[in-house]
Amino acid sequence: MQKPELLAPGGSLTKLKTAIDYGADAVYIGGEAFSLRAAAENFSPDDIKRGLEYAHSRGKKVYLTANIIPHNTDIDAFEKYVEEIRPLGFDAVLISDPGMFDVMRERAPEIPIHISTQANNTNYRSAIMWHKLGAKRIVLAREMSFEEIAVIRERIPKDLELEAFVHGAMCISYSGRCLLSNYMTGRDSNRGACAHPCRWSYKLVEETRPGEYMEITENERGTFIFNSKDLCMINHIPELVKSGISSFKIEGRVKTEYYTATVVGAYRREIDRYLENPEKYAFNEAEYEELCKVSHRPYTTGFYFGRAGGKAQVYGSSSYIRDYDLVGIVTGYNDGIAKITQRNRFFAGDTVEMIRPGKPYLTLEIESMTDENGAQIDVANHAEQTVFISVPEEIPPGAMLRKKRNI
Repeated sequence: MQKPELLAPGGSLTKLKTAIDYGADAVYIGGEAFSLRAAAENFSPDDIKRGLEYAHSRGKKVYLTANIIPHNTDIDAFEKYVEEIRPLGFDAVLISDPGMFDVMRERAPEIPIHISTQANNTNYRSAIMWHKLGAKRIVLAREMSFEEIAVIRERIPKDLELEAFVHGAMCISYSGRCLLSNYMTGRDSNRGACAHPCRWSYKLVEETRPGEYMEITENERGTFIFNSKDLCMINHIPELVKSGISSFKIEGRVKTEYYTATVVGAYRREIDRYLENPEKYAFNEAEYEELCKVSHRPYTTGFYFGRAGGKAQVYGSSSYIRDYDLVGIVTGYNDGIAKITQRNRFFAGDTVEMIRPGKPYLTLEIESMTDENGAQIDVANHAEQTVFISVPEEIPPGAMLRKKRNI
């Protein structure tokens, strides 16, 4: 049984480090150009070097996304970009466009190429074609079922890897190719600037009755007819492993480091539990509950078990479910005392959960806390405030404190 790669988003240098610390085998990042997440913080040249060093020193991989659908004006700039990134040591580059693929083959033939989901990879013939051209991996379209994936895996060369999304936001448009944003706002989603109009509220207008807005449902606010639920496949690790997918991909380069830590940690633990003893494996429901503690929309299994249908959409609201807040990050530990950098207000007497790399979360009550001068304080209410709290065991830097919201 092949151990699958757990591939996590790295929207910034901090998020890259968080993903690796919490168990990712590889991270995908975007540079300051040619990436489909212009809203992410993305990486400066210096950040790229530091991120690669951090990952490689720990035996992890870093993939660069360059998966926009380019126009003529992008090509010359991309050729120069390839020359710049070639010596840096990326483990692969994600490409969706044949022209950019050709540039990569000409300018940096030694760098492996992964074909992005933006290329609409839905059948074995296109996978074989990309392999003949030199691709190492195919990132499958999100619209693929286990049944279809099995056919592709059976008919493609054994050395051609398959990657698939297992968690995160879903797009209403096929494999993310969307014109709504461009049409409505002038922001091209296929070049990284999506305005997410699929999350907006819509009403129905009959063409001979302009100005008469009719409800599509009985909801008085209209309906969010394009608003998809989030993908979540943590309950189906055995099916994913047996499918022949080489890499389990988590979406979310624009999400927070808390999101990255929580989601990566949950999948890491559940994958490892399954691989340790597949025959006696039983899903740990606590890991699904973990994923409900990050900001998310209701969950769906997407297309893995067939056509998703109307139950995969959220019609009443485009809001996220957010029951917990990140309140602090551990930056140091000494003799039973954790040093915390505040992220949201919390109080002495609060019960919090501390998530940490490689272990389940720890529940603790903050009996007391002090500031940098050693003075007792009742509340940490200043942004980035440094406070110290007593903890029952050694806590590594990078652990995070979360607190249930008063809803």
